[in-house]
Amino acid sequence: MPYVLFDTSIGRCGLAWSDVGITAVALPEPEDDLVRYLRGFAPGVGELDALAADAVALIGALLGGSDPDMSSIPVVLDVSPFDKAVYDATRAIPRGATLTYGAVARQLGQPGAAQAVGGALGRNPVPIIIPCHRVLGAGREVGGFSAPGGASTKEKILAIEGVAGFGEPTLF
Repeated sequence: MPYVLFDTSIGRCGLAWSDVGITAVALPEPEDDLVRYLRGFAPGVGELDALAADAVALIGALLGGSDPDMSSIPVVLDVSPFDKAVYDATRAIPRGATLTYGAVARQLGQPGAAQAVGGALGRNPVPIIIPCHRVLGAGREVGGFSAPGGASTKEKILAIEGVAGFGEPTLF
């Protein structure tokens, strides 16, 4: 399973994949850290196949301000049934929209599981493809974001996607 580094409008990102799907997406951080993270999913750099090239192009397009359809990108996840349900619900959130951790929990029929939803999203190995940045805390608080750059990266991506309240100038 190979990986590749690629440039986007928010910085250098990375992607690891297998012959059946994407196994990891790394958001911008120092290159040594990107490589270290991706090597946990893939042993070395590889030539882009059609699947990986498509994923790189779609991620770059989304981070560049376009609205690509990410639903066709297959992902390879070794996760619990709960985490998979969280990822499926999150993947259905359209660009420009958000849900709260509690709303995702309610969609899953587990209204008291907001923290568990946050935990699952914190383990998401394929951010952007599974758009965990679109899930906010109660009151539209950014909440946590385990990707490099934390909440700041989450806010940048939400601003790129045109989510109201992010990336807009404030009076104070």
